[in-house]
Formats: sequence, C-alpha cells, structure tokens
Amino acid sequence: MKQGFFTAILIVVTYAVSLGFYVWMGTTPPESMFHAVWKGGPIVSVLMALILMVIAYIVERIVALNKASGKGSITEFVQSLKQDVDSGSIDQAISRCDDHQSSLSAVLRAVLDRYKMLAVHNVTDREKRISEMQKAVEEATLMEMPLLEKNLVAISTIASISTMVGLLGTTLGMIRAFSAMATSGAPDAVQLSLGISEALFNTALGILGGIMGIVTYNVFTSRVDRFSYQIDEAAFYIIQTLGSSKS
Repeated sequence: MKQGFFTAILIVVTYAVSLGFYVWMGTTPPESMFHAVWKGGPIVSVLMALILMVIAYIVERIVALNKASGKGSITEFVQSLKQDVDSGSIDQAISRCDDHQSSLSAVLRAVLDRYKMLAVHNVTDREKRISEMQKAVEEATLMEMPLLEKNLVAISTIASISTMVGLLGTTLGMIRAFSAMATSGAPDAVQLSLGISEALFNTALGILGGIMGIVTYNVFTSRVDRFSYQIDEAAFYIIQTLGSSKS
C-alpha cells in the first residue's frame, strides 16, 4: 500500500511539474528552444513527466542501495567477519553485523543467530546444522531482496511506456503533417512544419526517456546481482565453517 501510494503521489507531482513547465514554454519567445519543444504538442508534457519519474526513481534507488551497502567497506567487513568465525568469536561477529547495518550483514546475522540456537539445543549433526543455516539464509534473503529490487519494475515499465508514448506523439505529428500536405492547392507550410516538429520532438523525448530507463534498470540490476553474489559467497563460507565446528 505504501509503495502504491508513493507511486501515485509521484505520478501526480511529476505531471503537475511537467505540465506547468510545458505551459511556461508556450510563453517563451518563438525563436527559443523551449518554444520549439512546446510546439511538440501536449504529449510532450507526458513525456517530460515520465523522464522526471525516472530521475526520481534514480535518486531513490541510489539512496536505498547506498544504505543497503552499510557502513564502511563490504570487503573489509566480510574479511573481519570470517576471522571472527574462524576464531569462534560468534558474539563478536554478531556485534560486527549489527554495526555494519547492511543487507549482507542482516543475512549473515541470521545465519549466526541460527547457529547459536542450534548450539543451545545441542544439535551436533553436521548436515542438520548446515540445512538449518541455509534455511536462515533463504529466509533472510527473501526479506532483503524486495528492498534491493524495489522500483526496478517501475523503471523498466517507464522505459517501455516512454518509447510508446513518444511513438504516439510522433504519429499524431505525422498525421498533422500529412493533413497539411493533403490540402487543396499548395500545402500549408506552417501546418506542415508544425506537424514535423511535433513528430520529431516527441520522438526525441520518447527515445531519451527510454534510454534513461533502460540504462538505469541495467545499472541497478547489476548492483543488486552483485549484492546477491556477495551474500551467497559470504554465507557459503560461514555456513561451511560453522557446520564443521565442534561447538
């Protein structure tokens, strides 16, 4: 519900801003670039709103993924945690996870908590311990991945929609251009130029929105995949080490 509310507010705000900017462009001098973009027609305001939404999602994802990276270097954190596990300092490892405050540390803390629980219940069977700790990884990962992948579907959707809306604006512009050419006698040069201008500006903005969405989606997806790989690698080492310990 909160995510849907955020998206609804974002749509309203971005379109209000883009519509206001579109109206302002219509008041600029005819020879200015802003006025030329304004001639692209009302579809331009929709395309600008989509571009603003992508920018908003970019900012939100950068903040969220930086927070998910935790405090300090992930590499140094993992190395220190492995040393704690190797030396049997489980409580110190848990404290280190709490201090790092990352998605990786949250998953690894779940493994350490499950290990301590197994130790309390005197579970000594290696396969049983490994199985239980793997379940802890899966459960914790299921909690963290939605936070890491949040809004990626929205960015991908905007990339597709932007291209389609741009194509719609292009089609409307070409209809106006061909209507001018279809007039009896000499073609209406003004309407012809307006139609071509509308088509080109909508095409350009649609492509721009699509490029921004696709590149952003791929960049953030790569970061999420890197998080997932780090979680799997660190969790595997810790599970195998703890599963083989005598305590």
